[in-house]
Amino acid sequence: MRSLTSIRPWYLGIVTPPLAVATTLAALLTLSPSASAAPTPDVPAAATPAAPAPAAPAATAPQTDATDATDATDAADAADAADIAAAAFVPADSVDSPAVLARAVHYQGAAFDTCQAPPLATMKAWRSSSSYRGVGVYFGGRGRGCPVQHHLNRSWLTDVDRMGWRVLPIFVGSQSPCVRSQAKRKVRMSADSAPQGRAEGREAAEAAGKLGIQQGSALYLDMEAYDANNAACARTTLAFVRAWNREVRGRGFLPGFYSSAASGVRHMEQARRAGQSDLPSVMWFARWGSGPSLYGEPTLHADAWSPHRRIHQYAGNVTETHGGRRLVVDRNTVDAPVARFRP
Repeated sequence: MRSLTSIRPWYLGIVTPPLAVATTLAALLTLSPSASAAPTPDVPAAATPAAPAPAAPAATAPQTDATDATDATDAADAADAADIAAAAFVPADSVDSPAVLARAVHYQGAAFDTCQAPPLATMKAWRSSSSYRGVGVYFGGRGRGCPVQHHLNRSWLTDVDRMGWRVLPIFVGSQSPCVRSQAKRKVRMSADSAPQGRAEGREAAEAAGKLGIQQGSALYLDMEAYDANNAACARTTLAFVRAWNREVRGRGFLPGFYSSAASGVRHMEQARRAGQSDLPSVMWFARWGSGPSLYGEPTLHADAWSPHRRIHQYAGNVTETHGGRRLVVDRNTVDAPVARFRP
């Protein structure tokens, strides 16, 4: 997810979002079982035409964190695709209880995410004038680029739910020890990452509950791009993610995972193929410039995190105006569980 390090005036909108070649399978087999500053964009960026915007005061371009991978070359992706196709298929983690799955609300369609939850007037204008019906909101975590949310509260969520919006709750907590973003290095996880992951999973579940997000909802952990080729760092990061997932699951939610296709997502796929447990229930991968496809991602097996368990962030830092309201957003296509607000 692309997280701002500075907040622009609300009427101009704000953006957040989302690596290296994956660690070898042998390294992943040793994983412990207990266990967004001025960036260079880490995504294969596509030139996306900006939507026309009304006249407005000039603003400084948002500072964002790197998320996806410029070093995810076509050759590396092709190699991943070949390895995945040749590997014996291991299903994505499927430990979610039937009761939680029965309560889940699924959404299929277009969604945007932005650092600061927009005013209700903007949400109403976009609901009536755009094709978006889903919105990503940054509801918790010490690593958020916009830790002070001026509009996001229980009442805001109730109102946007009544408007017909589907909400994707995003938690930006501690980041990998080898996180690429300079801005995120101040919130790196400790070497003893599993207890930290557990504590932050509890924090995410409690924060969601206070906002009226009910059990059966998906909560998405945002893990910015990191050097997954560093075996020690990969082990530490995976221990955190698994512990976060266990805690969130244990509290009746579905743990989702956001990262770059070439970094965290590739890492999770390698772990899945290695038979690792406690993996995310839903995969939100960032790869810009590849179109909105959900099942053409070369780092993921076509049958992994399927059905209804994928989100693709396919473009970022896009200025759009709908109903006279302008925002800078990241674009996503969704077929996945979202927040649930009603019994």
